[in-house]
Amino acid sequence: MGLAAAIDYVSSIGMENIARHERSLLEYGADELRSVPGLTLVGSAAERAGVLSFVLDGHSNEEVGKYLDGSGIAVRAGHHCAQPILRRLGYEGTVRASLALYNTPGEIELLARRLHELARRA
Repeated sequence: MGLAAAIDYVSSIGMENIARHERSLLEYGADELRSVPGLTLVGSAAERAGVLSFVLDGHSNEEVGKYLDGSGIAVRAGHHCAQPILRRLGYEGTVRASLALYNTPGEIELLARRLHELARRA
């Protein structure tokens, strides 16, 4: 029943609309995060999913994850089962913020503000 309700919900919005929203958030989020001193976005695939992976100079990925968690921002910190490609890119892990239909530009702005605060502590 739950799966049927989820399919109905997604169908009522439309996959193209969902993809457009996620792409818009991804572009906005990348622009916002590029303004954080010492932050490096990892990954540049043209057709990537709504994921922002990054590292922050002077801070371990786990430290960044815990700091953001304390601000009510859910991210993942680690290798994300992608060790071969991360190592090829020169990283052992990243912090990953995943974007979806229910995320808003305001949430991205909060993420960027908190990362600016943490960057100033380095």
